Amino acid sequence: MADELEQSFQILKQTIPLLIKHQISAIPTNYALWYTYASNQSAPLNAELDRLTLNDHPLSSAKIQELYRQHIADSQEVGAWQLRQSLEAMLTELSQSLLDTRSDTQNFKQSIDNRLSDLDKVEKEGWSVEEVMQLVRSLVKETQHIKRSTLDFAAALATAEKEIADLREQLKDSQQHALYDALTGLHNRRYLDEELRVMKPDKGTCLIMVDIDHFKSINDQFGHQMGDRVLKAVGKKLKDCCRDNAMAFRFGGEEFAILLQTSKLNQAIHQADVMRRAIEKVSVIDRRTGKTLDGISASFGVAEFSGSMRNSDLLEQADKQLYQAKTLGRNRVMPLSK
Repeated sequence: MADELEQSFQILKQTIPLLIKHQISAIPTNYALWYTYASNQSAPLNAELDRLTLNDHPLSSAKIQELYRQHIADSQEVGAWQLRQSLEAMLTELSQSLLDTRSDTQNFKQSIDNRLSDLDKVEKEGWSVEEVMQLVRSLVKETQHIKRSTLDFAAALATAEKEIADLREQLKDSQQHALYDALTGLHNRRYLDEELRVMKPDKGTCLIMVDIDHFKSINDQFGHQMGDRVLKAVGKKLKDCCRDNAMAFRFGGEEFAILLQTSKLNQAIHQADVMRRAIEKVSVIDRRTGKTLDGISASFGVAEFSGSMRNSDLLEQADKQLYQAKTLGRNRVMPLSK
């Protein structure tokens, strides 16, 4: 027992200087992380912290929480987090499914009204047999469409039909502190803000802003469920393209962000173009019709952090370059490589 106490005291003496060195408050999560590091209990954690703190790079509170969950949190804590993520994703998809079904029902009602008007004309105007058959075929096609839409919603509802309102209330508090986007699984805007807040201007940091082209048209033409599938597919492709020094974020709506550490502007521009070409290969299947949506593209704006910038300026500069890419015709990276 005395040996264990002495050993823990020695680890404590190593832990406190680490917290001071990296300017990290000694709250339980932070202390547990650096105590584990000082005690060499987890080789993967030590390797990751060594990589992240190379050249005294600061750690955001979001990154510390992620490391704690990955390397220290017990299975019960991780399971609760995963459950919350699953519930958020379920509610998001169910909500969009309901919106699509309502929209389809409204369109069907309008279509039926139009067809009833046509039926009045059949006798008055003496329609031909072919014209009548065309009217019948239209009615059958529209009825089949609303049937598919209703069945899709019924299937989604069957998996999440109890206490939806209560679940939303229970998740509200945890959503405010979440670090991940429920739909895509990427880091969220809050996580990005944390990373930008602790950046140092001399570390060669670059930011890539990404916006899916014509996303509103995808939602309008194919419905919000299809739009969600496009967001998931693009998010996965961006994450797959990230190297060790890059992190992908769901910025909001159809926008994403990629934060690159120790990268120069031309390197970031090249990485953005690799991502742009990868997104061009994305295809998504519409479950209702079986048709494949391809031809997806995105525009990219890239900026490099300089000593004269405030942290918020990096985001503003990347956003300006993104706007330029959209203005020049979309599906491109701005600025051009020098």
